[in-house]
Amino acid sequence: MPRYTVHVRGEWLAVPCQDAQLTVGWLGREAVRRYIKNKPDNGGFTSVDDAHFLVRRCKGLGLLDNEDRLEVALENNEFVEVVIEGDAMSPDFIPSQPEGVYLYSKYREPEKYIELDGDRLTTEDLVNLGKGRYKIKLTPTAEKRVQKSREVIDSIIKEKTVVYGITTGFGKFARTVIPINKLQELQVNLVRSHSSGVGKPLSPERCRMLLALRINVLAKGYSGISLETLKQVIEMFNASCLPYVPEKGTVGASGDLAPLSHLALGLVGEGKMWSPKSGWADAKYVLEAHGLKPVILKPKEGLALINGTQMITSLGCEAVERASAIARQADIVAALTLEVLKGTTKAFDTDIHALRPHRGQIEVAFRFRSLLDSDHHPSEIAESHRFCDRVQDAYTLRCCPQVHGVVNDTIAFVKNIITTELNSATDNPMVFANRGETVSGGNFHGEYPAKALDYLAIGIHELAAISERRIERLCNPSLSELPAFLVAEGGLNSGFMIAHCTAAALVLAIELLAACQGIEFLRPLKTTTPLEKVYDLVRSVVRPWIKDRFMAPDIEAAHRLLLEQKVWEVAAPYIEKYRMEHIPESRPLSPTAFSLQFLHKKSTKIPESEDL
Repeated sequence: MPRYTVHVRGEWLAVPCQDAQLTVGWLGREAVRRYIKNKPDNGGFTSVDDAHFLVRRCKGLGLLDNEDRLEVALENNEFVEVVIEGDAMSPDFIPSQPEGVYLYSKYREPEKYIELDGDRLTTEDLVNLGKGRYKIKLTPTAEKRVQKSREVIDSIIKEKTVVYGITTGFGKFARTVIPINKLQELQVNLVRSHSSGVGKPLSPERCRMLLALRINVLAKGYSGISLETLKQVIEMFNASCLPYVPEKGTVGASGDLAPLSHLALGLVGEGKMWSPKSGWADAKYVLEAHGLKPVILKPKEGLALINGTQMITSLGCEAVERASAIARQADIVAALTLEVLKGTTKAFDTDIHALRPHRGQIEVAFRFRSLLDSDHHPSEIAESHRFCDRVQDAYTLRCCPQVHGVVNDTIAFVKNIITTELNSATDNPMVFANRGETVSGGNFHGEYPAKALDYLAIGIHELAAISERRIERLCNPSLSELPAFLVAEGGLNSGFMIAHCTAAALVLAIELLAACQGIEFLRPLKTTTPLEKVYDLVRSVVRPWIKDRFMAPDIEAAHRLLLEQKVWEVAAPYIEKYRMEHIPESRPLSPTAFSLQFLHKKSTKIPESEDL
């Protein structure tokens, strides 16, 4: 018998259907009838006939025709939503899907797997897991460690040993011994009581990261979770069944107890859960739709699922990867600005930076040389002012290796801390199978990733601050030799006047737009080949400013180029080719730069027909 799970005004109803010849309209009416029946006030309806509604799939939110037969319009066990006329404007209306549903409707189940063992997860891996590019499986070594760890817990239960969180209560109840027949209830109660977060749910990508990272920690074999339970959790991840985890509520000093408890709550079949197939629904329905059963917690397993720093660390991992992407593209944008402002490349001389050999500074100077070296990439713009009397440039141009450089080193430092945290055991108590005992400690404390991420924020702020100052030079005719605010007929047109103010608080993308606009006033002169490629990329989505127009969409388009790392993809082949041709002068890369170089060598290619 077909069955459908129907969302009506925040309630999820299982509606069986004895005849697939019935229509979508019948399903909507039957769902509303059941909704009214369950409400003391009949949900505000006199009868089902009073309800005017639309029916749509939860996956993709496609509208359904009420006259279509169910056997044609829907698959068995599909999730649908009945939207009562007028409800969408009500403050009480709760949609079944998260914001940006159009992104999630494109989700495709991955075919590739990442093997987790708790020791080798990288920031890149976790971000890709969050994007839904891989499923998870355990290594054989991890499975054995998990089994041995569980044997210690089973022994504690069998011998009735008093151990914190296993046979006792939690926190101030640590001295309260729990009867054996209540140990399973103890774990479920722990998860329920600690699910006290507030706010919007994490996006599917971030929740996937959080769940994947918790699986990685459990795979280390110090948590005491059973292999059976861990494999159930992995099955849920692989099906993209993602619990409702509120954005706010983590403590830090006690790890991420609240968000991880919400994560665990969904795994045991309580609370809300999202999947591409169902949208938001009661967790028990989502799991059932995917052929999965809720986890039944054994002693210690509730505690094993909620103790740790995985919320801070997974979001920190995303921040590090985004910071890495923006930092390397900031070098390209700044190089373009230097060309437009007719700056000199002398400040990027190899010998200067060898005398102050910070890795980040050396790498940034190298990137500037690779993009601006007139012997390697002839520039008509550079040639036009070769014999000018200017001795040196402003700090915002001349000091890019020093300012951008320390940001790169900051990212490398933070990435090292986050990578260590990705592969750390953060439980309490720890289960040491080799010693046959548990030991209480404080590895759940979030200070390491939290303080490192504070440092990262400071570093990224510096990229924004110096970018804003470069935009000021581009917009100021007394400094740039360009029209005021980069627009013709100034006064009638305001050009980049307010975009510059926006950049003071927000967006490196505005410098990219301003630099490309500056080039318009230097034509027909051309810049270096790689920077011309960057210019062409920008112009593929944003046309030049002839007169004022609605600017926000253009800023968003440039922002998208940076977010998707398109600017780096265009310029990286030239940077790496230059590196190969100047190996003797290259210095060791920072860990971040090296890993990013390796990553992009695999994904970028210089056109063979192009004269570099």
